[in-house]
Amino acid sequence: MTNASALPGQPRDAVVSGRATSRTINVLAPNPSAMTLDGTNTWIVAEPDSDLAVVVDPGPLDEAHLRNVVATAEKAGRRIALTLLTHGHTDHAEGAGRLAELTGTRVRALDPALRLGDEGLAAGDVIRTGGLELRVVPTPGHTADSLCFHLPADRAVLTGDTVLGRGTTVVAHPDGRLGDYLDSLRRLRSLTVDDGVHTVLPGHGPVLEDAQGAVEFYLAHRANRLAQVETAVENGHRSAADVVARVYADVDRSLWPAAELSVRAQLEYLQEHGLI
Repeated sequence: MTNASALPGQPRDAVVSGRATSRTINVLAPNPSAMTLDGTNTWIVAEPDSDLAVVVDPGPLDEAHLRNVVATAEKAGRRIALTLLTHGHTDHAEGAGRLAELTGTRVRALDPALRLGDEGLAAGDVIRTGGLELRVVPTPGHTADSLCFHLPADRAVLTGDTVLGRGTTVVAHPDGRLGDYLDSLRRLRSLTVDDGVHTVLPGHGPVLEDAQGAVEFYLAHRANRLAQVETAVENGHRSAADVVARVYADVDRSLWPAAELSVRAQLEYLQEHGLI
């Protein structure tokens, strides 16, 4: 058995539906895959003494899952008052419209196309619902519209796909950009150093107990991959597919299409910085 405390970010042993912190409950969506890991983590967030809750990332358009989200909130004595999206990928956002129908609520997102209602989300926004405080942290890179939500009271951050509970994130070229992603990781590292954030509540995979360790691992991983890609290009591997075959040879081939997106983002980054 692997010692979870020795892994990057100190992941909890399993991904489960249920309480994660004093203010968060996970409802795991039934959409496991190589890209979504155990499935999408749909987060219900509320103050302990409040009857109002916020949902972060309703997940796929799965009626049973969405009704389970509503029922889980109601079982905890809460009414869903608002839905937030970390980004627009379907495994996070597709169910938002239907959840809004079930709850009669708004959907707030950075991308106007994903919103239901007049209010969006932007850097520096603070969402206050039922005494809850969530701070919007811009974290583009995985996608252009990626956001995280800082939950100061639990010293936690909800990261969507920016930091996962297991493995690493695809920078989804051309929408995602590696330079933006590295800046976002540094922004998250500042939350761990300056704001005391220690828990990562990811969009997929287990909760991480060592937020700073997770972010440091991501930054080191990206630097290592960049060096590998640069070396591959210097050795004559020019196309993204050739670089993937060289650099990601130890990765399951079913993940190579996603790896190619990341390689394209890395090649663009290296070209922009005059490194290749």
